[in-house]
Amino acid sequence: SCSNRTCFCIFFMYGELTDKKTIEKVRQTFDNYESNCFEILLYKKNRTPVWFYMQIAPIRNEHEKVVLFLCTFKDITLFKQPIEDDSTKGWTKFARLTRALTNSRSVLQQLTPMNKAEVVHKHSRLAEVLQLGSDILPQYKQEAPKTPPHIILHYCAFKTTWDWVILILTFYTAIMVPYNVSFKTKQNNIAWLVLDSVVDVIFLVDIVLNFHTTFVGPGGEVISDPKLIRMNYLKTWFVIDLLSCLPYDIINAFENVDEGISSLFSSLKVVRLLRLGRVARKLDHYLEYGAAVLVLLVCVFGLVAHWLACIWYSIGDYEVIDEVTNTIKTDSWLYQLALSIGAPYRYNTSGSGQWEGGPSKDSLYISSLYFTMTSLTTIGFGNIAPTTDGEKIFSVAMMMVGCK
Repeated sequence: SCSNRTCFCIFFMYGELTDKKTIEKVRQTFDNYESNCFEILLYKKNRTPVWFYMQIAPIRNEHEKVVLFLCTFKDITLFKQPIEDDSTKGWTKFARLTRALTNSRSVLQQLTPMNKAEVVHKHSRLAEVLQLGSDILPQYKQEAPKTPPHIILHYCAFKTTWDWVILILTFYTAIMVPYNVSFKTKQNNIAWLVLDSVVDVIFLVDIVLNFHTTFVGPGGEVISDPKLIRMNYLKTWFVIDLLSCLPYDIINAFENVDEGISSLFSSLKVVRLLRLGRVARKLDHYLEYGAAVLVLLVCVFGLVAHWLACIWYSIGDYEVIDEVTNTIKTDSWLYQLALSIGAPYRYNTSGSGQWEGGPSKDSLYISSLYFTMTSLTTIGFGNIAPTTDGEKIFSVAMMMVGCK
């Protein structure tokens, strides 16, 4: 390969019999960043002339800028008019051809006629761009490895599209799971229950597909053996994927489920957030682009603020009512918020004997997100402030995260 656009990489091989017009065409090819091929006479170190079939292909980076040239050479001396040098003067044409045959180790391969299948063989797209033959391109890039019928290549179009679907559903899970766990929302809404059930089914299908998808081994090779694929998946993501696709929402939807069991299943839903590890691996390919990094940072900041808002509300909801005396704490931020928006808590003496009322879940979430955003950005207007020990400890931790 040549990193200079000029033909300095081969100029030292020119000689007195090298065609001047061909030299000029080679130079223009480099100067114009073009792909081209030539038959050119070059000289070895011992000044022995050799005919080469030369191919030049520019290599471009992600900005479509040529960074180097790929030059390939094939010895075609045997098929050209044998060259008469000092050592072969006086030889007949047949004698010179015989000498060329004996000096060429690959003559039998070069003289073997290609069959029809080889002639009509279609090159890959990369080969067409670089104008390279099958002996130049790595086999992995040129043709798909042979796999059993039930094995899916990890880089095929279907698997790539499927991975992006899983990526989007993982973000959906990362948003909805903390909200449902913190605000203890019963999925009585049929539409949301159906949507979450569909997500669970898709995650279950993903487990099945992962048992039949190739992966890249330590040496960069594509592993397509079904047994190795199953062992690799069982050792890595299987347990996490299995826990993430269990139908927790359907279990919580039943009214007769014990509260302790329901809380346990709601907490186990947080395991789904471990799928974000896959998201990080996929997004790692885009970190070289400035705009992608900016969008990723904004998304991460919003996601962290959302998680902290859910935790902030959970602490306030746990501490707003003193379970020992069954009284409400008037200094809690939830109580102060209820008074400020005109939706105070009230004690139901005639019915359940519990505290009812208070702000709606939408107002509670918006207020929690507002507090976490102001704390992470170190603005802190003070209209929502921590009062209990648990709230103060959490606020200190959140401010430390915001300072970083």
